[in-house]
Amino acid sequence: MNQSVLVINCGSSSIKFALYANPDESAPLLTALAERLNEHQPSIRIQGAIEYQGDLPADSGHKAALLSFIERCGSVLQNLQGIGHRVVHGGELFHASTIIDDEQQQRLATLSPLAPLHNPINLLGLELCRELFAGVPQVAVFDTAFHQTLSESAYLYGVPYEWYEQDAVRRYGFHGTSYRYVTQETARRLKKAPEDCNLLIAHLGNGCSAAAVLCGRSVDSSMGLTPLEGLVMGSRCGDIDPGLIEHMQRSRNLSLEQIMHELNRNSGLKGLSGLSNDMRTLLAAEAEGHEGAHRAIQVFCFRVARQFSALATSLPTIDAVVFTGGIGEHAAPVRQRILAAWRLMNFRLDSELNRCHGDENGRISQPGSPLVLVVPTSEERMIALDTYQLIAAN
Repeated sequence: MNQSVLVINCGSSSIKFALYANPDESAPLLTALAERLNEHQPSIRIQGAIEYQGDLPADSGHKAALLSFIERCGSVLQNLQGIGHRVVHGGELFHASTIIDDEQQQRLATLSPLAPLHNPINLLGLELCRELFAGVPQVAVFDTAFHQTLSESAYLYGVPYEWYEQDAVRRYGFHGTSYRYVTQETARRLKKAPEDCNLLIAHLGNGCSAAAVLCGRSVDSSMGLTPLEGLVMGSRCGDIDPGLIEHMQRSRNLSLEQIMHELNRNSGLKGLSGLSNDMRTLLAAEAEGHEGAHRAIQVFCFRVARQFSALATSLPTIDAVVFTGGIGEHAAPVRQRILAAWRLMNFRLDSELNRCHGDENGRISQPGSPLVLVVPTSEERMIALDTYQLIAAN
């Protein structure tokens, strides 16, 4: 397996792993998922060349999960050609995937304040792998890279222009690796070239965003300077009035750090429900009559519908509305409510296709309705391909 590449995708509450044998293999040799990290019931599941499923110690975080994976899979992690890492924020320093050395790692560390739930975790994975796999090239693949094609009209805020010139204050957009894969896969399913596709895509998981893709290129995104802007997410608030921060400072005598902690870690589905940031838990609780779960799901769905409507401004036509990510791919009731809330478009879902997450092409809409697809993402595959290409070029 001297051509093998390991992919590490650290999310805010999970880590996905994938081991690829060579650049021509679309299916990985091994996959793993550590989820519900920093919660009471974290777990890890490994499938493929090694099979394992079990719980991690209560409240285990990303480092413990990464070490557990390496301990259990060490026998198939010999002679790696490279390790590819998802990194959420590249700022204005990184516009494309990059091999990480000491200098690049230091530059990357300066961006952590822009994505406090993600970049420190991404950096932790990079640092640990550079230590444990000395001499193996480490590649960072940035979520912001796909959105570098946004126009000034889309990425500039209505703030003093010198803030952009001197402090790089602008909208960046995230989940770009996922959008890049889903755009290419949707085009394949539509039997079109990516440059012939105009798409509205919702990446819905613990982190959520939506994007407008014009002729295969990102032209607008719900996320902004940091991954806090946009949709209601698992524990992040999404769009708020900036004046809320000053109000809470005065109302509860909270510090800026305390408020930002609440907006990032205790808001969104978690804050609205008072129960959980996990949509699976909320749907189950709603079915049992939990008022907070119902409230959180309703707000979540309405915000996605409203964002779709706003993003449509950036497209002349819409070839398809696409759902991806953990919630987007697996939560049929959520998809139904989102599209029902966007009433002007008159979507008509096929209830059976929606229940089973689409036909062979992912279609969940009825004939004659605007097209709606469920397209599973594969950020790990895109990261692996970038890793192979960069290592081959160097």
